[in-house]
Amino acid sequence: TQVLRKSLQRGIVLSTGSFLVYEAHKLISGFAEIHASFKVEDVIEQADYLYGSGETEKLYRLLVQHKNSDDAELLWRLARSSRDLAQLGSTSAEEKRQLTYDSLEYAKKALEKNESNFAAHKWYGICLSDVGDYEGIKTKIGNAIIIKEHFQRAIELNPKDATTIHLIGIWCYSFAEMPWYQRKIAATLFATPPTSTFQEYAANSHLKLFSCLYAADPNFYSKNLLFLGKTYLKLNNKKMALLWLSKAKEYPAQTEEDKQV
Repeated sequence: TQVLRKSLQRGIVLSTGSFLVYEAHKLISGFAEIHASFKVEDVIEQADYLYGSGETEKLYRLLVQHKNSDDAELLWRLARSSRDLAQLGSTSAEEKRQLTYDSLEYAKKALEKNESNFAAHKWYGICLSDVGDYEGIKTKIGNAIIIKEHFQRAIELNPKDATTIHLIGIWCYSFAEMPWYQRKIAATLFATPPTSTFQEYAANSHLKLFSCLYAADPNFYSKNLLFLGKTYLKLNNKKMALLWLSKAKEYPAQTEEDKQV
């Protein structure tokens, strides 16, 4: 009887062990099947939903898992997500710096994978500008032409992208507002330094298009409203400046950048 009892106990232990091994095998197989059935389109759909919902941290955690992807659509979204995470007030200075450099690498990789992707050009230009904040004014000015070239290429690839048109306007504004000592630096870096004036900026169709963008979508971008106001103020058109700055002030703030605006 004692021998029989021990045999039964041993059988139960073996059965339990076999069951656990079987369940573990099923679990691993399940992960393998999920990995095998992974679709870029599904991740992009989920990422765009999180972006639209303002879920910055969740979005980053989703996309950073795919940092070694060969898909430009995933990579430029990861660049944008890394930059957005860096902009959060809760992000430490050290993390912000790392995320800023990471975002540039992701955007660069997106361009390497698909040079014809307009968003990759746009976010490469944005991220390159951000890195300049850490590398000094000489580097920032030195990168200015490269940044503008990428914005222009993005517009060539997608002439209807509102944010890229806005960025070209910001580029013009920045050089129009450049102080004299920075102009000196620019003169030493370029045979023909990048220049811009507020009159050029105002006459440019980009400014007119900003107004059209507002008419089509009043909530397009808070910073768009701010720079319309600032530009009109520089042109000494205080009536129009007040109009746009008031709209910027009344903009429903959702992001950290909206609050700063």
